[in-house]
Amino acid sequence: MIQAKAELQLALARAVAQLAPDHPVTPVFESPKQAAHGDLAITVAMQLAKPLKSNPRAVAETLVATLNAQPEVQRWVSALEIAGPGFINLRLSPAAKQAVVAEVRQAGAKFGCQPANGQKLMVEFVSANPTGPLHVGHGRNAALGDSVSALFESQGWAVTREFYYNDAGVQIATLATSTQCRLKGLKPGDADWPEAAYNGDYIADIAEAFKARQTVSADDRSFTASGDPDDLEGIRQFAVAYLRHEQDLDLQAFGVHFDNYFLESSLYTEKRVEKTVDLLNASGKTYEEGGALWLRTTDYGDDKDRVMRKSDGTYTYFLPDVAYHISKWERGYTKVIDVLGTDHHGSIARVRGGLQAAGVGIAPGYPDYLLYKMITVMRDGQEVKLGKRAGGYVTLRDLIEWTSRDAVRFFLVSRKADTEFTFDIDLALKQNDENPVFYVQYAHARICSVLTKAAEQGHDDAAIAAADLSLLTAPSELALMLKLADYPAMLSSAARDLAPHDVAFYLRDLAAAYHGYYAAERFLVDDAALARARLALLDATRQVLRNALALLGVSAPNAMSRDQPAAETA
Repeated sequence: MIQAKAELQLALARAVAQLAPDHPVTPVFESPKQAAHGDLAITVAMQLAKPLKSNPRAVAETLVATLNAQPEVQRWVSALEIAGPGFINLRLSPAAKQAVVAEVRQAGAKFGCQPANGQKLMVEFVSANPTGPLHVGHGRNAALGDSVSALFESQGWAVTREFYYNDAGVQIATLATSTQCRLKGLKPGDADWPEAAYNGDYIADIAEAFKARQTVSADDRSFTASGDPDDLEGIRQFAVAYLRHEQDLDLQAFGVHFDNYFLESSLYTEKRVEKTVDLLNASGKTYEEGGALWLRTTDYGDDKDRVMRKSDGTYTYFLPDVAYHISKWERGYTKVIDVLGTDHHGSIARVRGGLQAAGVGIAPGYPDYLLYKMITVMRDGQEVKLGKRAGGYVTLRDLIEWTSRDAVRFFLVSRKADTEFTFDIDLALKQNDENPVFYVQYAHARICSVLTKAAEQGHDDAAIAAADLSLLTAPSELALMLKLADYPAMLSSAARDLAPHDVAFYLRDLAAAYHGYYAAERFLVDDAALARARLALLDATRQVLRNALALLGVSAPNAMSRDQPAAETA
């Protein structure tokens, strides 16, 4: 069906060019609002009516006549119907839908993927300073960033996953002094305990490890403790390495890896911040006021000008952000996606404005942003605010241990990123159709069970590969094949729109189509030819479920059990 849709797209373009040679448009197929209206919809007649000085329905009638003369339409289309003022509903032939089974089985794990396009993309995500365990908000960031990375990889991009953090500054200084206080026997609540200190039990763990002169290693750094409670610099370096190691453990448990780590402090040691100031001064877009150095970001759409350097000589956060993104550009990443909480929305215009003012050739609108809202964790109908590791908040590792990696990965991308999300622990633990990740994974496991029984009955891969797919004509079969064929276009649009939730939506729809098929038809029927055709369809469905789950970092189990198993037959 993928080939059929591609051929029909060419036929539509050819027919429109023939109908309106002086009015170039790019016609596309759309999905009908109701399945009963057809398989594909054409709306180009509405666009052409005005330039052709005709009414849309008359244009549609002419276009249908032109399309019916196209050999691709004669091969793959069973009907073209005009509806309303000029909509055209297209019904695919059974052969067009059946073709997707062989296409999926031939492509396997690559079904829906595009060849390498020679373009580089950086996705910067998580980017949490090592001051404590990763919280559930970091978890949503990680799930979104990793899924978006996988989506772009499926579309042929060479993707680099980057983690940006600071190993110096106020937060890290507070981490070091908090650990030092623990080393000297102080604890939260004591009279001498600093008000700004970090209170989590993990600070005591760091202090104990430092006292024992342990060596800790993270993906990007390693450090051996001196054990000296007066060695504040050594405490700082050890605490950073310790918490970076803890972050690595959290991310490994979550199935997320990074290709590169970038230190904010390197922007200063390598003079990148100073060079950025020089670039912005040279642009003529800066001015002095009140002893501070300002940038005219209003010239680039910001709501007000921004301070670059405060009157005390220190830089604002905005300036290193600009320097960092210039570094991304200079490293050859002409497309960059930053995954950030919605509380960073105000920084978008100022960073983009700073990059434009720097005059280094960066295109407007750089970088792209995927913004997400924080999540609320619920259990037994009550909000969970305290975790066992951090004390004051629920950590990512808490959530994984309370439920599962698969549940957390799926749930955290199951809604649009910029909408609030409630993570229901009780729902995530259910082993029934109420739990969306179980519902999808169970479809895969169910297929595996049927295919195992089929193999025991002598249906081998060679026989299934040679199946007569023209026998797949039941309504539930046609609906399932149509949903399989939607997968490549869904991947393309999900990447374009930075919308990994579309993959989760698709998976639920595909699982529903399969479960409906399971309820409507038997697979291991006496008619061997029909059984083989149905097994081929099941195998293709299993493959697409596995492919889409992998994009979200979710496993595809071969066997599962339900809380309340229903009677099942193959």
